[in-house]
Amino acid sequence: MTGRRRPTLPRSFSSFTGAVAAGALLMTGCGVLPGASGDSREPVTVVTWAPSGASGPDAASMAGMTAMAQTYARWINGEGGIDGHELRVITCDEQDTSIGAGNCARRAVKEGAVAVLGSYSRHGRAFMTPLEVAGIPYIGGYGASEEEFRSYMSYPVMGGQSALLAGNAEQLARSCSRISLVRPDTLAGDGQSWLLRTGLAAAHRPAPADIRAAETATSYDEAAGQALAGAGTDGGCVTAVLGDRTQTFFDSFRRLEPTGASVRISSVLGSIGQPLIDRTGGRGSPLEGAYVTGWYPAPGDARWDPMREVISKHAFGDNRIDPDDTGVQTTWIAYSALKSVIETLHTSQITSWKVAKALNRGTRVNTGGLTPVLRWRYEDMLGSSSYPRIVNSKVTFQVVREGRLVADKKGFVDVTQTLADASATG
Repeated sequence: MTGRRRPTLPRSFSSFTGAVAAGALLMTGCGVLPGASGDSREPVTVVTWAPSGASGPDAASMAGMTAMAQTYARWINGEGGIDGHELRVITCDEQDTSIGAGNCARRAVKEGAVAVLGSYSRHGRAFMTPLEVAGIPYIGGYGASEEEFRSYMSYPVMGGQSALLAGNAEQLARSCSRISLVRPDTLAGDGQSWLLRTGLAAAHRPAPADIRAAETATSYDEAAGQALAGAGTDGGCVTAVLGDRTQTFFDSFRRLEPTGASVRISSVLGSIGQPLIDRTGGRGSPLEGAYVTGWYPAPGDARWDPMREVISKHAFGDNRIDPDDTGVQTTWIAYSALKSVIETLHTSQITSWKVAKALNRGTRVNTGGLTPVLRWRYEDMLGSSSYPRIVNSKVTFQVVREGRLVADKKGFVDVTQTLADASATG
């Protein structure tokens, strides 16, 4: 049994809509796009935020996401808007701080945004409360905060890092005799270990060697030695999930790995991606041959062609936008989801209440095959206490081959059972 059931929400959606419908939910401004139908179709305002100029050695920089949002707006408005509505995109530098995240959320409220789309923030507590109070849905976040998978105003398009770890276990179980996991020595790292352990147990594989490492280390020689000992030198695998420090770990690991040893390396998107492979040598990258678990199809998949064409024609050479970047891809998917919703409403005025109502009632959202068809009815959610808002618990298996991430297995792999088991026993 997967344990799918309706999650317990802080309060029902219907209980707050009357209180907010007359206030922050209403759009401001009006206009008609060329070619719009007889009624006056008001512009649709949305917000996308991400840290764009954050400083500090551990600060995230995801400027490509806000740049992708602006590019999408140029393209869709040139096509006549979304169902005749001009798309007004407001971007905000989240600065990778809780203050910045809160300020961006309050700006979304002030601007009368109908949704926050395709955004990145690690500070869910700071941004989600203002959105909940104003009734503004948060659609297609990057999954960097726990609140994205818990808040009743969040509509995630993928399963976050939890789904990746569950999938990574299944991907490694297919070909690795022994496995070492290198992960942060934090509470979140403990969760990573539990997910991988649960997935391997379901595949009747032994538990991984659990290697704790500092998130801010500049060298990982000790952790690399422990990982090599845990994986062995014949048919073993080492998977590392250290975010921006993953490359540093694998540099240390490759220096210690004996010549001729057949140890496969592995990670998940967000720790390894095509941009990192390109920066570390492409075909000559030390990441060659690595297994990678992702949310979406591999970067070269034809389903990304529409996005690539839009970037080519409407980004005007903006070098912040890398079509192989997972953040850019997530923003594209989030905007595709909103387009799918608005096209079902057929109304002159779009509000956040109407968007959230459509999502809650089960409007089918098509993302062009980049995810399964998405719906956010209660019965579509995973329904576990740990991941109540996940509706897409499918991942992809990829591998680095000749310097490119390519499919290691066709199609999506469903990790619902592992997520449910981990939640039930964790």
